[in-house]
Amino acid sequence: MIEIGEFITFLKNYILSRLITAGQIFEGIKDLIVAFLIVKRGKYSSSFLNTSFLMIVASAIVGGPIIAENAPFLNLNNQNNEQSVVISYNPYGGNLGTVYSVKPEIVSYRVVSGDNIASIAKRFNISTNSIKWSNNLKSDLIKPGQTLTIPPFDGIVHKVDTGETVYSIAKKYKVTAQNIVNYQLNDFTDSDTFGLRSGQTLFVPGGVIENKPIINTQFIASIQAGVRGSSNFIWPTSGVITQYPVVYHMALDIANPSSPPVLAADTGTVVYAGCLNWGYGCHVIIDHGNGYQSLYAHLSSYSPNIGDSVSQGSQIGIMGSTGRSTGTHLHFEIRSGGQLLNPLNFLK
Repeated sequence: MIEIGEFITFLKNYILSRLITAGQIFEGIKDLIVAFLIVKRGKYSSSFLNTSFLMIVASAIVGGPIIAENAPFLNLNNQNNEQSVVISYNPYGGNLGTVYSVKPEIVSYRVVSGDNIASIAKRFNISTNSIKWSNNLKSDLIKPGQTLTIPPFDGIVHKVDTGETVYSIAKKYKVTAQNIVNYQLNDFTDSDTFGLRSGQTLFVPGGVIENKPIINTQFIASIQAGVRGSSNFIWPTSGVITQYPVVYHMALDIANPSSPPVLAADTGTVVYAGCLNWGYGCHVIIDHGNGYQSLYAHLSSYSPNIGDSVSQGSQIGIMGSTGRSTGTHLHFEIRSGGQLLNPLNFLK
């Protein structure tokens, strides 16, 4: 035991002496480097300062957005807001402004004493059927402590089964696949094919289940291109309206498998004409010189260039399915001051 104790003491002293020696060598090397830099400071100080400044600027440019996006303290004041703020991305320059909308999220609600389906539906401003369909309820009977899935708007919250696609789900609930794709919080495994994974939650806006009372369903109306609206806008194409304006999709979707021409809804100047691999796809924006702009998206082709003047009713493109689209249709918007407006207020 005495020998083991002596060995441990020796080992401790040996390691300590080696560390002290290494520290002395390190300090000696550091002193040499410092002395060299002091001697050469006149030669290297300018380039060193310039390089350091550039590195600081580059770090701020690269790291600033990441820090701003992920810093939790930047959004503390908005955690309980009833509204979300979305800054519109503008690939064609200019400012589209800030769009305010109610948070379009699926929420879980715990039933309390005195609740019923009708009172919960009124509280969340949706139909009773949307609650029943989203929770697979066969009757209006609910009980305290029960947790309900509440959709953000009228429609159905659907859990994806193996083998299901956005198209089969759309057919099941009597909507178009584009309705499902338009809901921005729906997630897809592939942005090109809109693939789904088994078990994920999907919201189907406007979806209904057959053989159930239908509340607030969408009406599919035929429209004719070139018919003048009440505010000097005409219908931009012909087909059927497959989605009406809602808070998260303030636009008209007009579908027609025959790919008809798309017309300028009013006279103006083309301020954007181009194609994206996502979002609007190939689209044209016309400024009408009176505070209004109109947008025509998912075109298969377009004819005007930026700066061209177009007359009301003149052809500007062909209906298609480019960008975030599941089928041939026109996505039509009207804007004023960067804010999205309801096109139906202009097209009667």
